[in-house]
Amino acid sequence: MLDLAAELHRWMEEGRAFAVATVVAVGGSAPRGPGAALAVDSEGTVIGSVSGGCVEGAVYDLCVQALQDGETVVERFGYSDEDAFAVGLTCGGIIDVMVTPVGTDAPARPVLRSALSAAARDEPAAVARVVRGPAELLGTALLVRPGEVRRGSSRAESGGGTHEGGLGGQAELDRTVAGEARALLDAGRTGTVELSADGSRCPGGLTLLVESSVPPPRMIVFGAVDFAAALVRVGKFLGYHVTVCDARPVFATRARFPEADDVVVDWPHRYLRGTATDARTVLCVLTHDAKFDVPLLEAALRMPVAFVGALGSRRTHADRDRRLREVGLTDRELARLRSPIGLDLGARTPEETALSIAAEIVAARRGGTGTPLTTSGRPIHHEETHGAGTSSGPWARSTVPTRSSVPSLR
Repeated sequence: MLDLAAELHRWMEEGRAFAVATVVAVGGSAPRGPGAALAVDSEGTVIGSVSGGCVEGAVYDLCVQALQDGETVVERFGYSDEDAFAVGLTCGGIIDVMVTPVGTDAPARPVLRSALSAAARDEPAAVARVVRGPAELLGTALLVRPGEVRRGSSRAESGGGTHEGGLGGQAELDRTVAGEARALLDAGRTGTVELSADGSRCPGGLTLLVESSVPPPRMIVFGAVDFAAALVRVGKFLGYHVTVCDARPVFATRARFPEADDVVVDWPHRYLRGTATDARTVLCVLTHDAKFDVPLLEAALRMPVAFVGALGSRRTHADRDRRLREVGLTDRELARLRSPIGLDLGARTPEETALSIAAEIVAARRGGTGTPLTTSGRPIHHEETHGAGTSSGPWARSTVPTRSSVPSLR
């Protein structure tokens, strides 16, 4: 649901009633993961997608029905070999979809409004909703935010942050869910949590979907060259907060990079050491000039970022590798460097080169091989290996690996 935050928050502000369908569990080769959403307002306007087109018509009908009867339902969609014309996923996957009406007087509306408002402003927040359990709890919501409680706030405090709303059960249940949601928020993940109705952490009568929204990951492009302008556009398309950094003020200008979020004039290594990065950050070094590259990569390859790549010929790479070894980088540190950066697409133009770089970033992020699907025997939608970072999943902004089977949520 939070992937539609901007549009749904606008609907909230306009006082629209709507129903939102959210993927709450997936199995097999499902096209979209937990948290993917489709919403329909009282006028029949539809936004979003839960399956890339396979079951949207049926989900639309469920949303319309939910607006009429005010009932939250969970529906499973899978492939039917017996009836080729049945509504289902032709890819062979399975998805469970929860459809929740959000009327103008719905009890959960204030909490969902707060969650959507935070996500639309790129503020960290997580919303937990009951997707399996007693009918009276289905769809109830609790919002978790990090940070301290302000004096006079009516929000409850839990684990160093705040939560608002509730699941209609015991206070202990709300506290436990807030703690579980905060753990997923800290990791930037969306996932399910199983608890007992009394709030104990024993799998039991409740399953909750926790959707996390965190600020977009950063892409920092070093070198204000023509390739950088194309890469900025691709980076924005992929959802990154893109910064261009170059020590030369004549090149690092807003006029040359109007689509960048930030344009910084500074020595690359100095800027990198002083700016905020995390385990999702992508660093693209396009300067291919030793006086910039070496001090920059010496710092970058010792940081816990997701991806470090450098542009240049194989001769440039060999020289760069020698210089980096001379300043003390180890084989293990140098193994993190993707150079020459990009997949082999036969790229020639700046735009093609940017596409090549973006393809390698996506492959690293999602655990892809970069080989044509025509010749690959792997499932198209497979478990992410988080190849660009650690096994703990630094890339995971708002997703969980696809599961091979889906427990019943009904």
